[in-house]
Amino acid sequence: DFQSHLQRCQQLSVTVLTDHQDLSNTGLRTILNSPAPQQYRIRAKLRTFKPQKLHQSVKLHCSKCNSLKEIPNGDDLNLILQESAATAPNPELHNTSWYDSVMWTTQDQNQRKIAMHFVKHDEMLQEPEDTLLMIEGGTLKEVWKLSRRFKCVIPVRSTEDDLALLDLSAPFLLQGSVKYYGCKQCSTPKTIKNLSTLAAEQRPSWEPTEIAEVLGIVPLQYVFIMKFTLVDGTGALNAYLFDY
Repeated sequence: DFQSHLQRCQQLSVTVLTDHQDLSNTGLRTILNSPAPQQYRIRAKLRTFKPQKLHQSVKLHCSKCNSLKEIPNGDDLNLILQESAATAPNPELHNTSWYDSVMWTTQDQNQRKIAMHFVKHDEMLQEPEDTLLMIEGGTLKEVWKLSRRFKCVIPVRSTEDDLALLDLSAPFLLQGSVKYYGCKQCSTPKTIKNLSTLAAEQRPSWEPTEIAEVLGIVPLQYVFIMKFTLVDGTGALNAYLFDY
């Protein structure tokens, strides 16, 4: 695995080379004292790397404001969903011209009220694998389970006038095993009724980028980031890996 691979590399006194085979080796101290950008060839050892656990290397990045954000954990998401469930679904927002609604009360101690809104196409419900589903009052486990069955799932809450997205700390969309997040700083969330324009298309694809656009969301991208500290006896150089 990745961890054991790095350990083997360290035991072999890692040699790090650039592609510039025509260049002679340059000490890190010289590089640190030189103006950028320039091309060098180095020979160095890997002293440390961060983070130590591979899953901690994955972050959320906004290409618009260039901010980085940690991926919320399950406890954080559960808390957001619980807070949204404190507001009962508004029956006046059910069964519109572009979605059908079903509501029930759970049999557990909390007796949560859950509402699911199935988006229609040509006034008809589609097959689950083609359906966009909006849910109010569901737990993370319930939302996750639904995302495996339906094309897309959007957690929502009721307002007086329309359904709305949750706090953008939560994903604005789940599709299969992927959670899609929006940038709090750059997004200007719109009401859910804007999705009706996509539902009216000849063949709604429910692409995450299209959904984000009509809902006023600037999507965050998953990125992989690591920091390596290289040493060669003359100095230490931090090298950063950043990739989508």
